[in-house]
Amino acid sequence: MRSTHRTTSGRVAAILAGAAATALVLTGCSSGSTAGTGGGDGEISGSITLQTWALTPTYTDYLNGVVKAFEKKHPDAKVKLVDQPGDGYADKVLSQASSNSLPDVVNLPPDIALPLAKRGFLQDVSKDDSTLSSTYVEGALAAYDYKGVDGTFGYPWYLNTDIDYWNKTMFTKCGLDPASPPKTTDELFSQAETMHQKCPDDYLMSRKPGLSDFSLAGVKILNADGTKFTFANSSKAADLITKYAKAYKEGLMPSSVLNTDYLGNSTLFTQGKVAWTTGGATAISDFEKNNPSLKGNIIVSPALDNPPLYVQGLSVSAKSKHIATAEALAAFMTNAENQEAFAHLVNIFPSTKSSQSDPFFSKDDGTVQAKARVLANEALKTAKNLNPVEANSAMTDFLDQQIALAMKGGVSPEKALQTAQDKMNTLLANG
Repeated sequence: MRSTHRTTSGRVAAILAGAAATALVLTGCSSGSTAGTGGGDGEISGSITLQTWALTPTYTDYLNGVVKAFEKKHPDAKVKLVDQPGDGYADKVLSQASSNSLPDVVNLPPDIALPLAKRGFLQDVSKDDSTLSSTYVEGALAAYDYKGVDGTFGYPWYLNTDIDYWNKTMFTKCGLDPASPPKTTDELFSQAETMHQKCPDDYLMSRKPGLSDFSLAGVKILNADGTKFTFANSSKAADLITKYAKAYKEGLMPSSVLNTDYLGNSTLFTQGKVAWTTGGATAISDFEKNNPSLKGNIIVSPALDNPPLYVQGLSVSAKSKHIATAEALAAFMTNAENQEAFAHLVNIFPSTKSSQSDPFFSKDDGTVQAKARVLANEALKTAKNLNPVEANSAMTDFLDQQIALAMKGGVSPEKALQTAQDKMNTLLANG
């Protein structure tokens, strides 16, 4: 199963955080009313295929329940459910598209949907559904709007975001106020310096910057049509790397941050070696399970600056013989009732605006776990994709290497950024 629990600089493609370990049997999913009408003026009939990504067998009952409810609502429509393994999913989908065998409705995160949208394989669902903007949270819907391509190429299905986790014991010991953790990147650096002065062997920070940090610093990552990376053209990007390099040199973060054996800020936090990490709303359970001494010693707060957004969605094949039926199914699966039924039992959040007032997500019962969930739910109102979907893992890995080189002093930040940008633009141009 897919996971969102990564380091802040990691690229996240899918977001069922920790759900694989949860044995859920979901039944009786509400047929409800659809989030949007979907289907345009076409008749909702015929046989279509729905493809999900690594959701069975754990969620087979839930998916079958939604399919049966849809077929009951539309007796002339039939849905065949297929599920693909997690590994190699992007290659599988691209192969299906190139062989004209793309399923009618297919579970796609925005980055996998992008090349299909550019090549005309996905339906612009905004043409037939005028309720999209009033139904789904802004950032989730925007994730399926691409530079240089007109249209919206997916119904947002389920979401996640990050919040910040802090070690209260380390804060108290090292001269920081647990009631006032950093709210911005600038405050993070300031408090990291305070911690280092009080506790030279302890650390607040444990990561180097990436594209998401450039976005938060106001750097323009891409040009208007999404054909060229432009981050190296901004002095803000070089200034940020310089700031991180200085902090690294002054010992404000572990030396392993720049090594190939770097464990990640989440693991270091769990081990009690650093006082800060990011994670999804349910990450605290993993922290406490893996290190019981953290129980009662973790405080939570909103993500620094602006929260990130991780999205899964349902796209419709432009070559479907029953586009109206496919759009209707995608809208039905992503309506508020069906998403809430899923999210009440799985560690994700609905993409529907109306779901944000659901007490399950919005009520704080006084526990840290509930506060984390409420913070994440609130964050979704303003969360956005900080890593552009055009940047694949090969690109971000190369950028990461160059940033590490600059932080070690091997090259200037400007040189590292230009080298990375040139390489990434070559990769982007080659598709």
